[in-house]
Amino acid sequence: MPHIDDAPTVAAEFPWGDVWGQDAAVQTLRAAASDPAALSHAWLITGPPGSGRSTLAYAFAAALIADHPDDEATMRQVLARTHPDVTALRTDKVIITIAEARALVERSYFAPSAGRYRVIVVEDADRMVERTSNVLLKALEEPPERTVWLLCAPSEADLLPTIRSRVRSLRLREPDVADVARLISRRTGVDESVAEQAARHAQRHIGMAQRLATDDSARRRREETLRSVLGVRGVGDAVDVAGRIIQAATEDAKALTAERDATERASLLHTIGIAEGQAVPPALRAQMSALEDDQKKRATRSLRDGIDRVLTDLQSLFRDVVMLQFGRGEELINRELHAELSDLASAWSQTRTLVVLDHLAETRKSLERNVAPLLALESLLVTVTSGRTP
Repeated sequence: MPHIDDAPTVAAEFPWGDVWGQDAAVQTLRAAASDPAALSHAWLITGPPGSGRSTLAYAFAAALIADHPDDEATMRQVLARTHPDVTALRTDKVIITIAEARALVERSYFAPSAGRYRVIVVEDADRMVERTSNVLLKALEEPPERTVWLLCAPSEADLLPTIRSRVRSLRLREPDVADVARLISRRTGVDESVAEQAARHAQRHIGMAQRLATDDSARRRREETLRSVLGVRGVGDAVDVAGRIIQAATEDAKALTAERDATERASLLHTIGIAEGQAVPPALRAQMSALEDDQKKRATRSLRDGIDRVLTDLQSLFRDVVMLQFGRGEELINRELHAELSDLASAWSQTRTLVVLDHLAETRKSLERNVAPLLALESLLVTVTSGRTP
């Protein structure tokens, strides 16, 4: 498995320079971009969060649209998302709407205006419900000759079988912790030990590892959450800790979205000619309401993502307990909690730990089905303290 310092130089050539650790995928897509016989008109790029799905998709789009391999001006325009022949869809909301999918399909039937191909990139293809996915079916099955679809998702299982049957799948490899640590250290300049811990705690998610490595408060919040869960001893503790987790996730989500929300509001007010603090005329209130609705949906998505991240951390915690119970203590994710985890591994049966892990997986699925986050977490922590699913 190649490390970042000895990766083939071919992967570093423009526009592939930001695609890290995916040399086999790069080789496949380079060949497809240069040889029409090797090019499928619909691709599904899958890999775990942080593996670089979107980065690879845009590099491929740049290579497809450019007139030739040295056409850097065009490729830079594609990578900046400003080229007229690349249409991208990513969502900060819970799902991709039917209206958004229909707009993509309509756009896919336009001929390229300047480049060799028109490329449609769907960064969050796993956020389509069945009705929305069905909107894409015909466009994926019979796309125009010079249109290429690039769908990105964590796994093939996140899409309908009817979608999977119409695309060529490309699975990205998962990097090693040591590889991610070297990359983070090189990018940020943090100490190698901090980078290693961040990569391990992030479970090789590059974006999360970079945040943990550079944000003391994020590291501290993660540790406090894990220690709080380990300290749950009864129903009262479960309710208290669940409430604190939700509050922390809510505050984190607000911090991540507040600045963007304010900028969008100011931009819209400027566009429609309204000064800050001035009353919005009735005729323009619909535009403000639409913006506020989109921002609420984004806030909901951000909160859910934050809670899911906590659940991922908790899965790593109880996964470590199982590893200790099976005598595999050298492979812990949360090494800093070795003493506490060893005590738990001795006190619990393997069956009890597996019950908790099963309930964690169910809790993640429940949140996707719009179950109230606080109730879901309280139920989970009651299972942690009792060893039984409520």
